Amino acid sequence: MTLSQPTRQTSEVSGHATVAETSIRYEGWRIVAVCFWVAIFGWGLGFYGQTVYVAELHGLYGWPTSLISSGTTFFYLFGALLVVFVSEAIRNIGPRNCLLAGILAMATAAILIGRVREPWQLYAADAVLAFGWAGTSLGVITNTLGLWFDKKRGMAISLALNGASFGGIVGVPLLVVAIGRFGFSGAMMSAAVAMLALTIPVILIFVGRPPAARRVEMTPAGHEAVSAARIRTLALRDTAFLTVTIAFALVLCAQVGFVVHLITFLDPLIGREHAAIGVAVLTTMAVVGRVLFSTVIDRLNQRLASAMSFASQAVALAIILNSRSEGLLIAACALFGFSVGNLITLPSLIVQREFDPRSFGVLVSLVTAINQVTYAFGPGVVGLLRDASGSYSLPFYGCVGLELTAAVLIMIRGRSRHALPQ
Repeated sequence: MTLSQPTRQTSEVSGHATVAETSIRYEGWRIVAVCFWVAIFGWGLGFYGQTVYVAELHGLYGWPTSLISSGTTFFYLFGALLVVFVSEAIRNIGPRNCLLAGILAMATAAILIGRVREPWQLYAADAVLAFGWAGTSLGVITNTLGLWFDKKRGMAISLALNGASFGGIVGVPLLVVAIGRFGFSGAMMSAAVAMLALTIPVILIFVGRPPAARRVEMTPAGHEAVSAARIRTLALRDTAFLTVTIAFALVLCAQVGFVVHLITFLDPLIGREHAAIGVAVLTTMAVVGRVLFSTVIDRLNQRLASAMSFASQAVALAIILNSRSEGLLIAACALFGFSVGNLITLPSLIVQREFDPRSFGVLVSLVTAINQVTYAFGPGVVGLLRDASGSYSLPFYGCVGLELTAAVLIMIRGRSRHALPQ
């Protein structure tokens, strides 16, 4: 069996599950709801919350923004290292315990961040936050849903990850309001308590053991489980895996870099309030795009869908760079945002379709980790190029180049030459 031949085994172990997944009564849809709920807090405090932490700590202590934001980069990089091992953690202690551990770590980190008084304490808190991020974000969610879904995995992941968008849309404003009312430390304590109270009972009640077929899929009867280290070694020599990983790494680096700097770019063109509307439209379209795609994503040529998404973002970026019309700029933000959410979902679906099902968890964790390492540098690189050139033209055209390069690269599948141990 090769790293890229899942078809026969998938059909054999999942025939019964395919029928069950089509029913609204299938237990997996409850897991989707749990993952959606966890994602709200994971992204709200882990990803989007970083914007709030940087602003508040700078205001409280006057520390340089570069010092505080370097803590954010450390958080992303350390979190990426931990995400690599999410699949092993789920295999060893189960999805329920992984989610619980992630929630407890995230809550602990929130309290610590609220009590930061020295820069070294911020790095310590970000280290704990990285554990929480690994246990509440993309790696653990895709791995968990992979234990309950096969044919409807794309829809399940897409719906669950809408919680990430809601974490930004709802979570950050609530956090800002809480800071205004209780102060930074009190708000972070309140957020931690609310997360524990609202997520732990849900996880304990609804997340049980995955279907037997998935447990067999992870460790087939009569075969020794393939080691995660062996799968990673083979993957990093496999053309199909590398083209997926590098393509999405390039695109997410461009995407995160662009979005972080979007308000700064639009502010002198259309004003701060209208620039904020542009970001809101982008975020809303990310939800719309993910929901619409979820109904058809399992039936699409997912590499082609990825390439088209990359190209549409490149077109949107070109319009934003060359337009001064407020309406056109907002429309381009909508076009860019339509594929933002799907670019998080598509890598795991391509891995599911093209690789051995025993490798799914390890490969998704590896892709996620590599992407996270790459996009951690996106905002900084865009900022450096902007300062060096005096405008956003150079960095944003660079993002266009990354998007178009990725659109070509993702269409190269190659052929696996590396066999998994039998």
